[in-house]
Amino acid sequence: MEGRGRRIPLSYTNPIKSGRFYSIYEVSDQLVMEDLTKRGLEVRERYFDTKYGAECDRGIIYDGNGTGHRVGIRWYFPKLKFILNDVVKFAEEINQRYLALREETCPDD
Repeated sequence: MEGRGRRIPLSYTNPIKSGRFYSIYEVSDQLVMEDLTKRGLEVRERYFDTKYGAECDRGIIYDGNGTGHRVGIRWYFPKLKFILNDVVKFAEEINQRYLALREETCPDD
């Protein structure tokens, strides 16, 4: 990303791949994976996510007890290191995790 504070207006781009809980965008020299369950969450920091090997925007979600939990919102994968299939694999992991959680909490939906 050309400057850590620069935001990419994802709402103005069309996703190149989407699932129920994620979208992947192609922006300049990066593939951007967005967790749609976190859409609208304020970005509090940018950090390097060692799980995915990419920069990540992170926000905070508060539970019922007022405890804050840092969560990833979107990940920026440089095209020089990742191809679309790599990012889709990560996105499908997110998708499967939310589908399993949904099945546990709302089995009749």
